[in-house]
Amino acid sequence: MSTTKRVVKCLLPYWFHILLLLCCVAAVTAATLIVPTKLGELFNVIQGYASSSATGSEAADSLRLLNVTALTVVAVYVAKSVFTYGQTYLSYFLGQRVAVDLRDKLFRHVQRLSMSFHERQRSGEIVSRFTNDVSVIQNALINGATDLISQTAVLVGALVRVFLLNWRLALLMVVMMPLVTGLVGRLGKRVRTLTSLVQAKIADATSILQETLSGIRVVKAFTMEDLEIERFARENENAFELGMKSARIGASMVPAIEMLAVVGLSFVLWLGGREVLAGRLSIGDVISFLLLIAVAAAPLSNLSRIYHGMLQGLAASDRVFDILDLESEIADAPGAVELKSIRGAVELDNVVFGYGDGTRALDGVSVSIKPGQTVALVGPSGAGKTTFANLIPRFFDPDEGVVRIDGVDIRNVKIESLRKQIGLVPQETILFGVSVRENIAVGNRHASFAQIVQAAKAAYAHDFIMKLPQGYETQVGERGVTLSGGQRQRIAIARAILRNPAILILDEATSSLDTESEKLVQAAVDNLLKGRTTFIIAHRLSTIINADLILVMDNGKIVESGSHEELIRQRGLYARLYAAQFIRPEVV
Repeated sequence: MSTTKRVVKCLLPYWFHILLLLCCVAAVTAATLIVPTKLGELFNVIQGYASSSATGSEAADSLRLLNVTALTVVAVYVAKSVFTYGQTYLSYFLGQRVAVDLRDKLFRHVQRLSMSFHERQRSGEIVSRFTNDVSVIQNALINGATDLISQTAVLVGALVRVFLLNWRLALLMVVMMPLVTGLVGRLGKRVRTLTSLVQAKIADATSILQETLSGIRVVKAFTMEDLEIERFARENENAFELGMKSARIGASMVPAIEMLAVVGLSFVLWLGGREVLAGRLSIGDVISFLLLIAVAAAPLSNLSRIYHGMLQGLAASDRVFDILDLESEIADAPGAVELKSIRGAVELDNVVFGYGDGTRALDGVSVSIKPGQTVALVGPSGAGKTTFANLIPRFFDPDEGVVRIDGVDIRNVKIESLRKQIGLVPQETILFGVSVRENIAVGNRHASFAQIVQAAKAAYAHDFIMKLPQGYETQVGERGVTLSGGQRQRIAIARAILRNPAILILDEATSSLDTESEKLVQAAVDNLLKGRTTFIIAHRLSTIINADLILVMDNGKIVESGSHEELIRQRGLYARLYAAQFIRPEVV
């Protein structure tokens, strides 16, 4: 389906408003065309009266016609004003409505795309699609479409009328139109290409803005302000240069079309004068003809501007629909079933996974975890620990092998039901810009306030929450910036406790905390682990000494497994990692 058809499809739910809009456009067009015709007729009457010996009665009739025509023109313009208001309002409504619908559709779709999309795509690029591109569609395409219809209607109406007046003069206008449309079409293709490049550069600049604002502490700490300013300025300037190329082409359309129109008008005056001298056309008809040409000239000139704007809208639409056309790589299989209450047994059977760069993040991993076990994943950076954990909630699917929960291949169950059984506490806690209560309730949106408080107490978060200005109703700010790291972690743990999952994935919650906060968070973690199958991605080995099973990973493989004591006795990779953190390496 073409981009234009897809935009039209977005408008179809509002067919009644479109119908009203078209009625307003028709009324405005009719009013625009009536006046030149009436003025020409009036001039013919006056000319006829002046060239003959009129009686008093004929003079009175002429005066009456003059009065009626003047009043008709006023009435027509009053009606035109009313319908122009309706046209403008409905056009704005449709533009706003489609923009809202597109943003909503985009947000829904992006939310459901797989993690691989979010890891590949820069957040600033996505934000640009929501803001810049949708705004361009709204302003240039939807509103431009209304102008295109109204201006085309006026142009066609004027052409029909001039053909009825004199076909010889009308032919001149018809000859000029292919020259105009050919010029517009040729320049328009270049404009659309440049507009796509401009939008891409704006997205690049938006991405830099997003990255800089998100990492402003790092920027300031490493005195990177000038570097980031230079990066942003470079992309901003690139967008400007491409925008000016597009503007130069767009600006050249109007004078080129006006020049062609002037040439055509000169021919009309010349040929019209010959027709009057030959007696085939009256002076009033020539005046009507010239007024109709003036009426048609504005749409003919505006069409290039409107077309230029619509090309920008189509280019932006392409970028929006590119996102909407993406399919999630992780989706429910046909016939997928609900995963009901589970015991929490997890099995990876000869699992192989790669991120697409040719290297294997996991290479033939096999392990069987019993319900309720606490399993620690340790190893050097890049060993595959996070990838291992990401496969359990089906953020990714293995290239080979199977992941099973309670003996069931997780690819055969509904994703939502699977993830409801799993809790996640990431190392970098993400809180939303809502109240503390709402952040904890993310774990269970149907929980009562008493259950939220109980979860907070179990996470050792209740006391500090009650000291906040509005207690549980305190707004935490974007990403929880008003709270300390330990406080954010305890809210994240309360969130997981409230969810009450059978399986828990814990990305070392205490690795970046001070000693006091670490003790409180560790106590909260101990409460969280009870009765659950838990996977801990461990950075501080002191936190997983009591784990039931420690899986030591390296280069995408499990190279060692066992309890802390067993692994120390093996004097392998785990023993070396432990020694590096706590004792001199030569002791091991």
